[in-house]
Amino acid sequence: MHLNAKPSTFRNAYKLRKDMTAAEKILWEELKNKKLGGLKFRRQHAISRYVLDFYCHKSKLGIEIDGKYHENKAQKLYDDDRTMNLEKDNIQVIRFTNEEVRNNLIQVLNTIKEKCELRID
Repeated sequence: MHLNAKPSTFRNAYKLRKDMTAAEKILWEELKNKKLGGLKFRRQHAISRYVLDFYCHKSKLGIEIDGKYHENKAQKLYDDDRTMNLEKDNIQVIRFTNEEVRNNLIQVLNTIKEKCELRID
């Protein structure tokens, strides 16, 4: 499911997969190969005009890992608009900070699993 993502969005996703942040790498180690509840996650997944850090198609769940720049007011507005647009396509988006992933990984994984189980058809 890519919701008509443009080739430029796929190119951007490819670049982002090559240059993951430390927190994204930590989380990816726990999500890849169906390690979390047997659910398949994709990393840096193109959907519409966006690239989600992680995406589970079965549960229609997008996961974003936010660095400090997401604290900027303009970035928050963009993130809120982005989430609203994805929710129109029935994709739920949850966000975690880099610090949450690094310092409280078990809680992050539990939250992801709970959200996925609630949305699995």
